[in-house]
Amino acid sequence: MATDTTTAPLEKPGVSEAEDGNSGSDIGHSGASPADPTITGEAFAHLDEKKVLRKMDMRLIPMLALLYLLSFLDRGNIGNAKIEGLQEDLNMTDDQYNWCLTVFFFTYAAFEVPSNLLLKKLRPSVWLPIIMVAWGTVMTLMGIVQNYEGLLISRIFLGLAEAGLFPGVAYYLTMWYCRREIQLRQALFFSAASIAGAFSGLLAFGIAHMDGVAGLEGWRWIFILEGIATVLVAAWAFWALHDFPETASFLTAEERAFVVWRLRYQDQRDAEADNNKLNAAGGAGEPGVGAAPARVAVPEAEEFKWRYVWDAFRDWQIWVNIFVYWGIVCPLYGISLFLPTIIRTLGYTSSTAQLMTVPVYITAAVLAVIFAYLSDRVGKRSPFIVVFLCIMIVGFAMCISTGNPRVVYGGVFLSACAIYPAFPGVITWLANNLAGSYKRSVGMAIQIGVGNLGGAMASNFYRARDSPRYILGHALELGFICGGIIAALILIFTYTTINKKRDRLMRVGEDKKLTQQELAAKGDRAVTWRYIY
Repeated sequence: MATDTTTAPLEKPGVSEAEDGNSGSDIGHSGASPADPTITGEAFAHLDEKKVLRKMDMRLIPMLALLYLLSFLDRGNIGNAKIEGLQEDLNMTDDQYNWCLTVFFFTYAAFEVPSNLLLKKLRPSVWLPIIMVAWGTVMTLMGIVQNYEGLLISRIFLGLAEAGLFPGVAYYLTMWYCRREIQLRQALFFSAASIAGAFSGLLAFGIAHMDGVAGLEGWRWIFILEGIATVLVAAWAFWALHDFPETASFLTAEERAFVVWRLRYQDQRDAEADNNKLNAAGGAGEPGVGAAPARVAVPEAEEFKWRYVWDAFRDWQIWVNIFVYWGIVCPLYGISLFLPTIIRTLGYTSSTAQLMTVPVYITAAVLAVIFAYLSDRVGKRSPFIVVFLCIMIVGFAMCISTGNPRVVYGGVFLSACAIYPAFPGVITWLANNLAGSYKRSVGMAIQIGVGNLGGAMASNFYRARDSPRYILGHALELGFICGGIIAALILIFTYTTINKKRDRLMRVGEDKKLTQQELAAKGDRAVTWRYIY
């Protein structure tokens, strides 16, 4: 365990206070021992950090993965319903069907920032089940729509209800895990989206055989049964979800204090690791010559101020990152919404098309977890993201270059195996580089909200009149991927430049001109902060 040699170690009575439960209601309200700047890692040296992480993983990740599986399943099952006859039964044109896909993302994007703020205020165990009940109800009612207008309105409300889940869960994880261990956890819960894609095909294949039961078409049962399942899981989630580390009943009082401390001072631990690494490389030279500048411990700002919200909207890195996000999310939604249709138009039956989506998603889920582990292990984000974007180019180039079903299926397979590992990477990359709990909450919601407008665009990439080659759709995906690569390179160059400038400023003592509280208020703009890339 790394320790801060600049502060005095905590006396044992301080730990006793944490054991008595005086650790606050959440990280932002921590007014007792974990927030004490005199605490160091020595106070918790007897705890097994890996054991604590395993306990958190077992209690948090499975439930979050289930919630997101249901969310992604309910969002994308319209693609499965289409090939089971939804469009024909509702007498919709191709353009009307695409509009039903598109409008979902308008309300989805608009309500993500308010939802993340409510998550912090109302507690995850309250807010997340509430929105689950809402979208499960909407999904169930989609099974009884009778025309285009009914389906369109249902999709508008589905986007409104689902808006809070993904950004909420992505932010929620940052309240439990540190910067350099978060991507694996993001990937574990996000891989549920990939499993949902596989499960969606299998489930739709089975439910489609209910065609005629109670006088309803098979596609209607897809909506009804999956919607009911969501409501039932939401009722369980009220009791199964844990709110914050400070109130986690599965941790001991001392473990709770430790988790709060490591989150609040995680930049200190990163700084010490970086200092050791740089000093080992530069030797014990003169300050400002060979040695790395010593970085002081700066706790993360947790209190709410509207300034942090506006800071997020004005932060350049969020808006550049959104272009990287679009380079990944446009192909993601293109595949999730149209993969069954693309496969069917290559000459396969609808049942075969449903089943052929399964190996694509299962493989992608496994790769997402493997590469997230590697990314956390090396502490790098951008190299993995850029490589995956390049692999996506190869995959979509295969799709656009030929009408051979085997080659197109191979191209889609390759693309999916790059998209799903890249997606948790781009979410984590931005989360790693936003300091301050509320700024990170809003910043992640902006990224995911505006970024998911890419889903609205992707909904119109694959037009029925372009089948079976879908050249326009594949070409647009390639354009967004190239834009994502350019934006990623801009971020890498800018982060490198800023980090080097801050090193120079710290060598001349710029960080000594501000107090810890002033540095904390500056967040990721403080001279002590280092961007991860």
